[in-house]
This record gives sequence, C-alpha cells and structure tokens, in this order.
Amino acid sequence: MKLHEPLQFCMRPNCIEAGCDEAGRGCLAGPVFAAAVILPENFYCKKLYDSKQLSEKDRNELRLVIEEQALSYAVEICTPREIDEENILWASVKAMHKALAKLSIKPEHILVDGNRFRSFNNIPHTCVVKGDALFMSIAAASVLAKTHRDEYMKRLHEEFPAYDWASNKGYPTLAHREAIKKHGITEHHRKSFNLMEKQLEINFENL
Repeated sequence: MKLHEPLQFCMRPNCIEAGCDEAGRGCLAGPVFAAAVILPENFYCKKLYDSKQLSEKDRNELRLVIEEQALSYAVEICTPREIDEENILWASVKAMHKALAKLSIKPEHILVDGNRFRSFNNIPHTCVVKGDALFMSIAAASVLAKTHRDEYMKRLHEEFPAYDWASNKGYPTLAHREAIKKHGITEHHRKSFNLMEKQLEINFENL
C-alpha cells in the first residue's frame, strides 16, 4: 500500500458528521452501491484511505473495523433499472439518500465524495472532490460501498459465470464486452449504458 497523508477526521468539529460515497458508477452491470458512515470522535485507523487505492485484502480487513467501530453505518443500492430511469449520477445520489435514511443516528452535516448532491432532509452538506482521500468518514463509506458491491457481484457470478463478474465486478473489461457480444445481456446489465464498443466504419463511397 502506498504511503499517504493522514486523513482529516471531520470538516466541522463538534458536529455529528456522516460521510457518503458510492461504488460501481462506471460498471456495465450490477447496482450502484452507496454507504453512509458516522465515526466516533476517537476513531483512528492508519490503513484507512480511498478504497480504490487499497488492496482487496486491506479493504476487507478495514470493512470489519469500520462496521465494528462506527457509531452508525448503512449500505444501500440503486438497481440497474433505477440507473436506467434516473441516470447514473442521480441514481448514485438516490442510493446515498437511502443509506442516510437507514442511519440510526441523525447526522448534523453530510460530507459527500464528488461534486454533485441533492439536499437530504434539509441537513447541511458539503461536496468534496476526491474526498475519500481527505476525510475518514468518506474513506470509510468508500470501503463499505466497494466491499459490499464486490461481494454482491461475486454472488451474481455464480449465476452468470460467462461474464466473469467475480473478477471484473461488472466493469467494462474486454472479456466482459466479448461475453456480451457472445451471450447477450442479462437483467443485471444497464441498458442505458454503451454495452458494446462502437467500431469505426469507413464509407469509401463518400471519399
């Protein structure tokens, strides 16, 4: 694991702050997952960082620590159908709202990874680009969303092994796109996404 600057605990001291992040926005298949996490004031974990920068082993270990020590956490999804209806950005926000609604403690401030969000229950929020590399609560949400989603895609792989979701987790790898060409799509694919690579065609008659 690369060395990184220590994460900040919070943006607003003396405030119940929930961090939110999602996983799976760029996938061709599977739900988008979002997590909301409220950490205790004395929480510290040296390994905690943006989940994309961590090994699978570290993420899974951190998940246990976060779920054991968080004051409250929740993980929710938006289905491929919701993604197709809402678009992926707002489906991701909707999944965050679902997670926030499941928290057993009402936050006084919400920290969101990224630059777009819709107000939730009139609670003040702040969007932070690359916030999962800056704030503990967002990084914790990043880890939970990623590990829960990976676990889900591995289960789906047992039902649809041709798409290699245990390995690619629904992302647009060459093997995944080739499987779509060969076997078609499933109910877990996002129909609003470009599921097939478009090949450049040259019309020689117009040259």
